[in-house]
Amino acid sequence: MSMSDSDTSSQGSEYKNFRQITRDRLLHEMLRSAKTGDSKSSWKVLIMDKVTVKIMSYACKMADITEEGVSLVEDIHKRRQPLPTMDAIYFIQPTKENIVIFLSDMSGRSPLYRKAFVFFSSPVTRELVSHIKRDGSVLSRIGALREMNLEYFAIDSQGFVTDNERALEELFGDEESSRKGDACLNMMATRIANSICITAGVSICTLPCCQIP
Repeated sequence: MSMSDSDTSSQGSEYKNFRQITRDRLLHEMLRSAKTGDSKSSWKVLIMDKVTVKIMSYACKMADITEEGVSLVEDIHKRRQPLPTMDAIYFIQPTKENIVIFLSDMSGRSPLYRKAFVFFSSPVTRELVSHIKRDGSVLSRIGALREMNLEYFAIDSQGFVTDNERALEELFGDEESSRKGDACLNMMATRIANSICITAGVSICTLPCCQIP
């Protein structure tokens, strides 16, 4: 084996801790994958919600994001100015509210952005995917629609949290809190499963039920 082969082999087996793996997936599998040759501008807008912005901030620095071609970071729930010559990367939770806002951004004759690359932090329901598919004007403007399975917060190199500050109250409260308790358990289970996926090497999932023309 040559020296170059040996170097490649050692690099391929290089150890990466939990936060580094999360960072690489956000920067390389998400942001870098949105780079296309037909883009009129090399710069993109990154749009997130209150949960995904925390996911990103725990794993990446602003300089990391900028190096991947992001010039502006926006909150999906705030009013945003139209940038019709730029592509947008949506890193959002798969909630009905977020989907409605996304469709409003990209539908009609004057969408806010040229093209949208949509990455969900956790699995999206078929109902919400069908909701997206019903708007033909939006489908032609979607460059990607994928599940990242990254809905947890990498607090250090080996640990993560699910960010359920009121978990004890919701899980062990009175009977009226049982519905909140069920929702809390489901959220925690999803986020723990996401962390298992990343340690097991499970990559992003391109949604087969929504092929982009």
